[in-house]
Amino acid sequence: MESITNNALLMMEKSLDFLWTKQTAILDNLANVETPNYKAKYVTFEETFRSQLQAAAGGKTSDIRDTLESARATVHVAENESARMDENGVDATEQSIELARNALQQQHVMNAISDDLALLRAAIRGQ
Repeated sequence: MESITNNALLMMEKSLDFLWTKQTAILDNLANVETPNYKAKYVTFEETFRSQLQAAAGGKTSDIRDTLESARATVHVAENESARMDENGVDATEQSIELARNALQQQHVMNAISDDLALLRAAIRGQ
C-alpha cells in the first residue's frame, strides 16, 4: 500500500495521529479535573509540521515525503497554569469544548480519507 499512498493521504494519516494524541491528552485532563496539583497536557503539531514542510519545499531538507513520514505530535505539560487553589491546571469547560472540536476535526479528516480512497478504488476499477 505504501507505493500507492500519495503525500495527501500521508498528510491526512499524520493529521489523524495528531488528533488521536490530542484526544488522549484532553481525556487525561478531564479524568484528572479533580486531582490536586495535576497540570493540563496540550499537544502541538501544526507549527512544527508547517515549518518542516516549508524547509523541505525550499530544499533545506531531504524531501517532503521524508518530512511527512517523520512528523510527530508532541505532548507538553502546562507547568505554569493553575485554574484553582489546589494547583490543578484543568479548565473542564475549555477541555470539553476542545474535545468536541477535536471530534469534528477527526470526522472531517476521516471523510477526506474515505473520499480519496473511493477515487482510488474507482480508478482501479476503471470507472
